Amino acid sequence: MADEKIEETEEEALDENEESPAEEVEDKEPEEATEEDSDKDDEIDDDLEEDEGEGSLEDLEGIGPATAKKLMDGGYSTIKSVATAAIGDITEAAEISEAKAKKVITLAKEKCNMGFESADTLLIKRQDIGKLTTGSETFDTLLAGGMETQAITECYGEWGSGKSQVAMQLAVTVQLPPDKGGLGGEALFIDTENTFRPERVVQMAKGVGIDPDEALKKIHVARAYTSDDQMLMTEKAAEMVRNSDIRLVIVDSLTSLFRAEYVGRGTLAARQQKLNRHLSTLHKLADLNNCVVYVTNQVMSKPDMFFGDPTKPIGGHILGHSATFRIYLRKSKAGKRIARLVDSPNLPDGEAVFKVTENGLED
Repeated sequence: MADEKIEETEEEALDENEESPAEEVEDKEPEEATEEDSDKDDEIDDDLEEDEGEGSLEDLEGIGPATAKKLMDGGYSTIKSVATAAIGDITEAAEISEAKAKKVITLAKEKCNMGFESADTLLIKRQDIGKLTTGSETFDTLLAGGMETQAITECYGEWGSGKSQVAMQLAVTVQLPPDKGGLGGEALFIDTENTFRPERVVQMAKGVGIDPDEALKKIHVARAYTSDDQMLMTEKAAEMVRNSDIRLVIVDSLTSLFRAEYVGRGTLAARQQKLNRHLSTLHKLADLNNCVVYVTNQVMSKPDMFFGDPTKPIGGHILGHSATFRIYLRKSKAGKRIARLVDSPNLPDGEAVFKVTENGLED
């Protein structure tokens, strides 16, 4: 009965729309009506372009209020988030069949116009990418202006090399306005090694001229105790980033909990698969929200190496392929640190020398 009433209401509305133009023809000239209609169409097109990928989930065919609520509870609050999800994830979150999940994802991709595009169009889109200063000019120069948004930047090195210092410095500088090298936003800090120190943030905030109390309020810290806890916090971070002004997500460190829980070669495959899934979530987080993702990584020593540096990062090829930028940090003389750009899709290898002082990172 409800469906019949809806259909009748729609038919009545159509009938009214068909009758109304005939009545208005006498009062309005056809040319004026055509110009107004074209202006309205342009406004509608502009609105559609702005809202692309951000519409309601119920706009997708086959998604009702109940299914939409399940998807939102599972972290899929926008059409674009559904379009970039795996079929298994949608099946689990919405409790629907794989065939229906595949159809929903396909429709979401069509609404978001996802597919092949020309490289010149992509170049225009990349103009929206921001750069976050590290506080050191030489370090920024190594990264062609700072750490990129829509990318994962990994820093690995031995203890005391400055990985966590860089993390806390970024959590402060991200609050600076763009004309001073910041992104004018807030930071999320997932702490797995109990390295975050608010007292250190106060020192760094004073060093860049930010009110320490305000700086602390704009850094949101969560302590992770297991790898599952760490992955869950990353999924929650995705929701927080969409609903707030967060422009930086830090995981310090990325691999320590995985390394502690998965011991021995027998667990290596399971660990790498889980780590790969975690990195996939971080990539989506960076790409869909135009924010910086900074992760630190532990290292291991290879004593059987007779030549070269025996220090190697944890995570193997999975992490090596996933990180957009890889930076090797090491200690030098007189309290200096050396940052070496090991891998980048568009920048040459190089090194930068900086100091970690009371005020933070300096040249």
